[in-house]
Amino acid sequence: MTIRVLVVDDQSMVRAGLRMLLSDEPDLEVVAQAGNGREAIAQAARFRPNVVLMDIRMPELDGLEATRRILAADETARVLVLTTFNLDEYVFEALRAGASGFVLKDDPPEQLIDAVRVVATGEALLSPAVTRRVIREFTRVHRQAPPEAVAFLTTRELDVFRLITKGLSNAEIGRELFISDTTVKTHVTRLLQKLNLRDRAQAIVLAYQTGLFDGDGAS
Repeated sequence: MTIRVLVVDDQSMVRAGLRMLLSDEPDLEVVAQAGNGREAIAQAARFRPNVVLMDIRMPELDGLEATRRILAADETARVLVLTTFNLDEYVFEALRAGASGFVLKDDPPEQLIDAVRVVATGEALLSPAVTRRVIREFTRVHRQAPPEAVAFLTTRELDVFRLITKGLSNAEIGRELFISDTTVKTHVTRLLQKLNLRDRAQAIVLAYQTGLFDGDGAS
């Protein structure tokens, strides 16, 4: 299946470079470009991309608000944030807005390409240059009580949830819990549905916001 990508950045040279990079991949298609948040919303509505590669700091309407509006209009879309600074406070705000992850603009090209593919599958993705420690530092400011729906998670779903917050993939979770990848996917789908979350990125943010696993050694 071809992954349809919308490239959003206020610098035309950056957009052109990203388009050339992604278009060289047989499974990726850049269906549109945008230079600000308002254009991004319009292009997303018109072309319905699978992945929106989103810059944050843009004129007219920034990437945060554009992300919120795009995801509100299309729950199947995935937003991958492009950022220049690995300690940028906008990173966490983008995740709260519903972004599935982010990469740095100076990450290697192959890493960006892989990131688009990973996010398109519904996985969460955080740049290796940005640690969960930084995200947790942001979430301490926004600490809140866990949603009531947490009480309806099964023991196994909580086990899977805890390992998601540690950054483990489905395969790694399966090995840790001695269950198949398919079973892991089923548990992930159910816990996301119960908690009304879009994807694993939002699950990670929720866990940090609420301190859900603070007492059991989650890192």
